[in-house]
Amino acid sequence: MQTKAMPATPVMLTIGDFSRATLLTIKTLRHYHDTGLLAAAEVDAQSGYRRYLTNQIPQAQMIKRFRELRMPLNEIRQLLASPDGSTRNAIMAAHLRRLEDDLERTRSAVSELRGLLGPPAGPVTISHRHIAPMLGAAIGEHVDVKHAVAWLSGALAELHSTLATQGRRVVAPAGGLFSDEIFAKGRGAATIYIPCDGPIESISRVRPYHSPEVEVATIVHEGSHRNIDLAYGALATHVARYELAADGPLREHYMVTWLPQHARHLRSKRFHTFGSDFPS
Repeated sequence: MQTKAMPATPVMLTIGDFSRATLLTIKTLRHYHDTGLLAAAEVDAQSGYRRYLTNQIPQAQMIKRFRELRMPLNEIRQLLASPDGSTRNAIMAAHLRRLEDDLERTRSAVSELRGLLGPPAGPVTISHRHIAPMLGAAIGEHVDVKHAVAWLSGALAELHSTLATQGRRVVAPAGGLFSDEIFAKGRGAATIYIPCDGPIESISRVRPYHSPEVEVATIVHEGSHRNIDLAYGALATHVARYELAADGPLREHYMVTWLPQHARHLRSKRFHTFGSDFPS
């Protein structure tokens, strides 16, 4: 018995049949049509009823898989519309990098949750120290907390460049001052500074800075910036327990060079003022 060969000419399907063929809901197909991602081959002028061609099934299958990988609709549209293979590859590569970053964050979150749900960790090391006044260069601005990491990276790069241009030598780790408003309201004053071996001239955002003399409680955080709240929590508990808190900004010192490539692996000392603060 011979079977008939499948016709080469595409066959028209109702939206219901096309939905069953692609496992995409009718609501989704309507949305894709309205946004121009997957337009119906035919739309009835009076009823608005949509029909699709069988040769649109492979495109629908590709879109379904891209969406399963959480690719934005506008990127799928660019990818499907591009005749250039290098452009399509670039779009795919960029999205795969985002997926890898998401996976890394998920693994980190799972690991941190296991640690929090498990037996309490051993006691953390918190020390007290005196910080002498120092000259330096600083950038101070009001910053949104969601942009703080990117702002910090850019500000430190600008400070290092300015010190090099003016022939000044870095004499101590970079530091930061963060107002309570940043944490309480999501936006507030922030200052990043680098101590150096002499006064500097103001240029662009960079201004001379005098780091005041302070007494502080310190804790060292080593690792990703995403779990830095664990260090904050331990330090806050210590300060509250021993009634050491004083008004003033949260202080940080960065024990590695902060540049964009180091943003995921920050080793920093977190400073919380508990004594007198002598502003410049």
